Amino acid sequence: MAKKTKTIAFANNKGGSGKTTTCANVGYSLSVMGKRVLLVDGDMQLNLSLSFFDEEQVLDFAMGERNLYAAVRKEEDLWDYVVHTPYENLDLIPSSTLMSGIEYELFTKWQRETILSRGLARLKAEGGYDYILIDAPPTLGGWVMNILCASDYVLLPVEASPWGLFGVANMFEFLDNVKKLAPELSLLGVAITKMDARKNYGRQTLHILRQYESVNVFESIIRVDSEIEWAQDNSKPVMAYKKSARSAGEYMELAKEVERYAGGRGQHQKSGGQG
Repeated sequence: MAKKTKTIAFANNKGGSGKTTTCANVGYSLSVMGKRVLLVDGDMQLNLSLSFFDEEQVLDFAMGERNLYAAVRKEEDLWDYVVHTPYENLDLIPSSTLMSGIEYELFTKWQRETILSRGLARLKAEGGYDYILIDAPPTLGGWVMNILCASDYVLLPVEASPWGLFGVANMFEFLDNVKKLAPELSLLGVAITKMDARKNYGRQTLHILRQYESVNVFESIIRVDSEIEWAQDNSKPVMAYKKSARSAGEYMELAKEVERYAGGRGQHQKSGGQG
């Protein structure tokens, strides 16, 4: 029996949470572990695509017909929209700046909550991927609902800052509402990002999140590291840019936790809310 593809949405309605960076680097780390990974750039900002291709190439994807927006607008199978990254075991469906109009496109369609799920169906069944990781935009609209309905799990990156927890309760409430349409959806966990050990609010963020009884907080914490920005400037995951970087090891440890929890569905069931 073929191993089931796990689909994980990386989502947070607050911008600046490290969501895209976490998606890109966890995806790359899983591919280094020998897992076949498909990344889906669901955000008009194109940052997930820019994590693997230079700006010229990403704009070519965005302005052409081989991107997620074109597929959703036409309600087509996403099989033909996959592009190979420069890295083994790692593919991408790029985004488009036209994703800014995705809510309107969805509004005009029948059974709009499941368009992405239908588009991914063949890839899940035949693509040979262990993981599909979807980078969601920092909103709580119909498109994010579409992404969550297509996912088995949600990974919620939270910035360790005074504003990092802003909106987390709204995110949990949104997840609970989506679960009415997609009851199998689970919160895989919360990943703490941009931690500065010298500042108290980082520890405070961790303490507050661990008060939620039904929410898993990953042990692996991503600390502030300038190498992440240098890697992004070179359109590379941090491990590919500098394997010895502290953050490269941290993302690898987070990927191992993701594999441990998502690899055994039923061993780690968490609801979207507070329990």
